[in-house]
Amino acid sequence: MLNHNLLSTEGILILEPTAPLEVTDFEGLARDIDPYIAEHGKLSGVMIHAKTFPGWVNIEAFFKHMRFIESHHQKIQKLALVSDSLLLKEMPKLASNLLQAEVKHFPESEYEDALQWLGSNNQ
Repeated sequence: MLNHNLLSTEGILILEPTAPLEVTDFEGLARDIDPYIAEHGKLSGVMIHAKTFPGWVNIEAFFKHMRFIESHHQKIQKLALVSDSLLLKEMPKLASNLLQAEVKHFPESEYEDALQWLGSNNQ
């Protein structure tokens, strides 16, 4: 399950995976953020806030996730990974090579700093 919240004034999307991800998570996410992107051209930032990465319920969900990233990553300026998970701490090294967005890790205790960083390009 993927909870999401769009802070439309700031153009920041907060994603919180709480259980293995499903195809419907990405369909619902696209349905909610695509109109915003169509109107504004981009998201200023995306925050992934998670204790751990829960994985996917099946291979179909994995491929839906990859297609979602492929079709949306160029419309995101910054990506903040907020977690104390070792896997998610290392994710910026991989993600920065694959995404156009600026990617940065923040420990759980710096949640507010991550939000501030994501919004810092909104002048």
